[in-house]
Amino acid sequence: MLNDDIPDKNLDESHLKCSFGALELELEVPAGVWNPTPNGILLGETLEQMDFSNEKVLELGTGCGIHAVILGLRGASELLLTEVDGSILGHAERNLQKYGITCPVEFLIADWIQVNQNGFDTVVANPPFALSNKTYRRYFIDTLILESHKLLKPGGRLIFIHSTMGDVPRTIRLLEECGLSVRILADKDFPFRDYYFEDEVYLKEMAAVPGSYTVRDGVRYERLVAFEARMPR
Repeated sequence: MLNDDIPDKNLDESHLKCSFGALELELEVPAGVWNPTPNGILLGETLEQMDFSNEKVLELGTGCGIHAVILGLRGASELLLTEVDGSILGHAERNLQKYGITCPVEFLIADWIQVNQNGFDTVVANPPFALSNKTYRRYFIDTLILESHKLLKPGGRLIFIHSTMGDVPRTIRLLEECGLSVRILADKDFPFRDYYFEDEVYLKEMAAVPGSYTVRDGVRYERLVAFEARMPR
């Protein structure tokens, strides 16, 4: 299955094929778990081009471990992988074993940033937004930024992704207000997903965000942005 054909969610346990640049992965994905969205695909493509040699890396919300595999293949020396649903972590562990990831890996059941460890070189995340189940949709974005100093060592970095529908200028301002230097690693336009149209409240909220999307030939597109935000040394 190619990236363009990936369904939103697995109804049954399956094996999923994804491509990230020159890297092709086939992963075990449990039933009921979200397959990589455009956010996850762009984040994976971004990570595949980076070097994590000798880095202690935290991934918040690892899911089936798709990004963790890439981090391991790109040299991470230590991984802490979290997931709120502990039943998923066994699949992530098997996927890492399949691709020969031999660095020390710790799996932790944790809700978002509730991690009792620090001193990470890099924190990787794909913050929920459209389906955040929060009245304040930016909850996961803002808490990640505001609490990043508790997770990162001096000079450490956040690598995360979100949509223009989440207000990119607002995110950049918050990062800079928190003392992080900001760099955009990648951006790419994607058409609206079908489930966006199932939530009229969401569509109205997004229409009020300046620059949240563009319309071309009658199709609405969001732009996904991969950020690197670095703590001062």
